[in-house]
Amino acid sequence: MFLPVNKEDMNERGWHYFDFICVTGDAYVDHPSFGISIISRVLEAEGYKIGIIAQPNMSDTHAFETLGKPRFGFFVTSGNVDSMVAHYTAAKKKRSDDVYSPGGKAGFRPDRALIAYTLRIKKAYPDMPVIIGGLEASLRRFAHYDYWDDAVRSSVLFDSGADLLVYGMGENQTIEVARRLKNGEKVTQITDIRGTCFYCDTDFVDEHRQGSVNCPSFEKVKTDKKAYAVSCRIQYENQDAVSGRAIFQFHGEKYLCQNPPALPLEAGELDRVYSLNYERYYHPMYEKFGGVPAIEEVEFSITHNRGCFGACNFCSISFHQGRRITARSAASVVEEAVRLTQNPRFKGYIHDVGGPTADFRQPSCKKQIKSGLCMGRKCLAPEPCPSLEVSHKEYLELLRSLRTLPGVKKVFVRSGLRFDYIMADHDSSFLKELVENHVSGQLKVAPEHCSAQVLDKMGKPHIGAYLAFSKKFYELTKKAGKKQYLVPYLMSSHPGSTLRDAVELALFLKRENIRPEQVQDFYPTPGTVSTCMFYTELDPFTMKPVFVPRQASDKAMQRALLQYFNPKNHVIVVEALKKAGRQDLIGNSKDCLVRDLKKSGQAEITIGVQAGVATRGRVDAAHHGKTDSKKHGHVSTGRGDKNKWRKKSGV
Repeated sequence: MFLPVNKEDMNERGWHYFDFICVTGDAYVDHPSFGISIISRVLEAEGYKIGIIAQPNMSDTHAFETLGKPRFGFFVTSGNVDSMVAHYTAAKKKRSDDVYSPGGKAGFRPDRALIAYTLRIKKAYPDMPVIIGGLEASLRRFAHYDYWDDAVRSSVLFDSGADLLVYGMGENQTIEVARRLKNGEKVTQITDIRGTCFYCDTDFVDEHRQGSVNCPSFEKVKTDKKAYAVSCRIQYENQDAVSGRAIFQFHGEKYLCQNPPALPLEAGELDRVYSLNYERYYHPMYEKFGGVPAIEEVEFSITHNRGCFGACNFCSISFHQGRRITARSAASVVEEAVRLTQNPRFKGYIHDVGGPTADFRQPSCKKQIKSGLCMGRKCLAPEPCPSLEVSHKEYLELLRSLRTLPGVKKVFVRSGLRFDYIMADHDSSFLKELVENHVSGQLKVAPEHCSAQVLDKMGKPHIGAYLAFSKKFYELTKKAGKKQYLVPYLMSSHPGSTLRDAVELALFLKRENIRPEQVQDFYPTPGTVSTCMFYTELDPFTMKPVFVPRQASDKAMQRALLQYFNPKNHVIVVEALKKAGRQDLIGNSKDCLVRDLKKSGQAEITIGVQAGVATRGRVDAAHHGKTDSKKHGHVSTGRGDKNKWRKKSGV
């Protein structure tokens, strides 16, 4: 049974009040890939009466009063995606669609939804505690650069007027906050829960300064880009649940205080979360709109892990979920798969068994359990750490168990896979069985670029790892007698990428016979290291200058070079090659990127340089020697957003 969304539902249950009301910017989809669904079911399992207000109508002054006043408080999230990313492309153009809304149409949630919702709740119920969380809260918890304002904004906790902010995966924090509010503790007294942020005065900071660290103030980072980079580094260095310290950041007359990160949920706790009584579908009230498109890929997908020690600089996962891997037990995953086979809509295909990175089921090394993850270095990039422990044995056994279940025809892996981690495994059994059993025609992997200096700024492995993986993948594919292709995700205009780097990438694509149908321009989403580089033009870990392509014409050139083969891009590619000093690549020889139309006597079509991205998301189809328009369900809006439906949870 879905949780109540109106007074009629409340009356059917014989309830006269709610303990807590959960507000979300997404449509109400009761599935564990939706953070608010997990939080509401976790609270329900603790014995609380929970109501749901999904996508409240902001033109209705009473929208937040439809369920009445709860006894203890509101939990508020903008949804699975930052509301500004959900609404705007990397070119800051308004989107017309939203897979998390009824009928897939945009316009059901406001910009900066956390702020808008909280202000309205506080107007209706001034004395009622409001706790904000989810991805938008996590990534905007400190003073942060906002791409749409092109300015530094203060913490969303201050902008919204909320009482408490839960960051990261929020189950345990939420349970503890709810318990204390129920026991009569004032929300202003809740200052010691890991994984939460609150505001405080100077006296509190002085009393609790020992063992903590100060970030440069909001006022400082707003005007001083070097201070902003220092602030970013401090935040990332204290993101680990073992080694992370409390952080204070001054905002005007108050301090933002971030308590150390919450401890990741272990296997038994995760098993419990995913065993709760989800309906695993959108609420019936959306049928008249054609449903909610986001359910299509995740309904028959399974999340088996959390966290990602890959920690790409442009990705939000490490700042939200963290770098430490925790995984559900195999028994829990199999049990969920059995439930899927009993669903009348199930056709025999499990769409995905994954998470932030599908093939991670163990920490990158044992020492991080006691000492935390290393500061200032990555587990995989630019090459695997000598201490990295690589094994796909447990994940492979899990896939084997799932594909032998009665009623299961195929088990696919569509979450991201780390090809460098796969190549670091001396046992090739996983890749062999992946190719033979778990690829649905196309396997999506993310080399992102080929230039070493750009990949270093991205926090990605160098291109040799991808080339080795590609060679092995096609060898095994041929041996298996299958026609399967790699779909490489590629990104243009990332900080550090010069026009010459873009030319290098175009030559790489030509050499490897890769023709991307769509290209992702770098999107400066809140809270990432890459966004810090974009804003400050500094690497926050080295404080060395970073080149940032800012001009619309430069970004358009880089993007066009990735599709140099498209006749519509001819003029801009020629312009880019001339600007890069690579006129040698304009001509009729096999080594050239584009033909010299003037010499060949063909008419030249003038095409204006367009700013921004023309498409949503990243590469949807790009593979060796063949163009295939078939799509496989993934929709993305930049790094770490809608392509991570099943990977975000927690209020």
